Amino acid sequence: MKKTVQVLGLLFCLGMASLLVAFVWKKPDAALPSQSQASPPNILLIFVDDLGWADLSSYGSQYYETPNIDALAASGVRFTDAYAAAAICSPSRSALMSGKYPARTGITDWIRASFQNAEARYDGKNKKEYERDLTQRLIVPPIPFELPLSEKTTAEYLKEQGYFTAFIGKWHLGLETHYPDKQGFDVNIGGCDFGQPPSYFDPYENGRTKGIPNLPPRKTGEYLTDREGDEVIDLIRKNKNGPFFINYAPYAVHTPLGGKPELIAKYKAKPAAKGQGNPVYAAMIESLDQNIGRILAELKAQSLLENTLVIFTSDNGGLEGNQKNPITNNPPFRSGKGFPYEGGIRVPLIVSWPGQIAPRVSGSPTITMDIFNTILETAGVQPDRAIPNDGVGLLSHLRTGKPLPTRDLFWHFPHYRYEEVTPYNIVRSGYWKLIHNYEDDSDELYNLKDDIDETRNVAVRLPKKRQELRGKLNGFLERTGARVPVPR
Repeated sequence: MKKTVQVLGLLFCLGMASLLVAFVWKKPDAALPSQSQASPPNILLIFVDDLGWADLSSYGSQYYETPNIDALAASGVRFTDAYAAAAICSPSRSALMSGKYPARTGITDWIRASFQNAEARYDGKNKKEYERDLTQRLIVPPIPFELPLSEKTTAEYLKEQGYFTAFIGKWHLGLETHYPDKQGFDVNIGGCDFGQPPSYFDPYENGRTKGIPNLPPRKTGEYLTDREGDEVIDLIRKNKNGPFFINYAPYAVHTPLGGKPELIAKYKAKPAAKGQGNPVYAAMIESLDQNIGRILAELKAQSLLENTLVIFTSDNGGLEGNQKNPITNNPPFRSGKGFPYEGGIRVPLIVSWPGQIAPRVSGSPTITMDIFNTILETAGVQPDRAIPNDGVGLLSHLRTGKPLPTRDLFWHFPHYRYEEVTPYNIVRSGYWKLIHNYEDDSDELYNLKDDIDETRNVAVRLPKKRQELRGKLNGFLERTGARVPVPR
């Protein structure tokens, strides 16, 4: 009897232990992928130039063909409300590297290349307190010549963690003394002061500029996007034992437009759709997509996909061009690059990490500085608390769908651009968006939930909301030390 009781007791204990194990090791919900992975993870950041929100078929284009980027979107989180930190390039790039609003660094306009300094009245050493142009109603603040070396970049943070760091493509954050290799990148291929390539075909020359610094000619006629793709693949192979951080910033799809003849011919035979119909621009997008496909295939071939965070986005909205020379269209949004409307600042954002991030679509608003924080978070790095940081890490949101903190987003552009764009700043608060125009001290107020194409300005009808958002803008300008235009 005593032996029977002991046996029953043992069975009871084993049974309880089994239940406990079953409880502890309960199969995770399908929406919450396992967070175990080889450590530390690799990071591939793809930061495209001038690619619009609607320039991908996964974002609604019926003209451009982007099967590889669409597959990336299907494997991860596709954001619908992602924003660039500015409607033009250098400010967004400074925000990506520093984690700060452009208003904080003062880089609120594009930085001139060395060959443009004379026409911009810059000498690389001296700058005026304000830029005076007698044709403009306001005097606008100048911008720094570069991202200061004192700014601690993502590459510098990750290099401290033992990462190999590489930059490929467009830098546009200063002259040679401030190139990527001076900002924490072990390798710099093509990164220089240029805002666009002289040409998309080797030897990358035009009548004004010969070649791209840090990218020596290799094969006459070779397409630049293919060359950049080869360089990324070569770096992956050489550093497959990781960890690596590769910042791939293709010069595409910035002007001057130039595509492969066979792809241009393909799109000439294809009917336009939703205002998109430029065959050269379409050819450039397809070449970009092909090379991203090649890079992702290399990660898979090296068994690195499940240990690599891949982030894909753009530095600003798509360039519309004009009636004579249309480039792209950004439906359903109004306008494009340079403008304060959604077509100028809303961009595609795709984040993929197989086994770590479950595929879904996110409507949470994000902005460029969040990428800075997400990269550090992924590498297990804490940003320096003594340095202002304007972004949030997205990793928890990506893994669990947990909402991002409620916050307002801001833009500051105290400059003139084209004939139509005058100095402005913006706040998005919830679904409300206010654009303040400096020239006449006027405001535009839109409800993005009901008026996504920003055609119904309700600033006069809703003075309290207008006043509330103007107050938020003023607080932002004060916090960041932003410089504003002054009367002439």
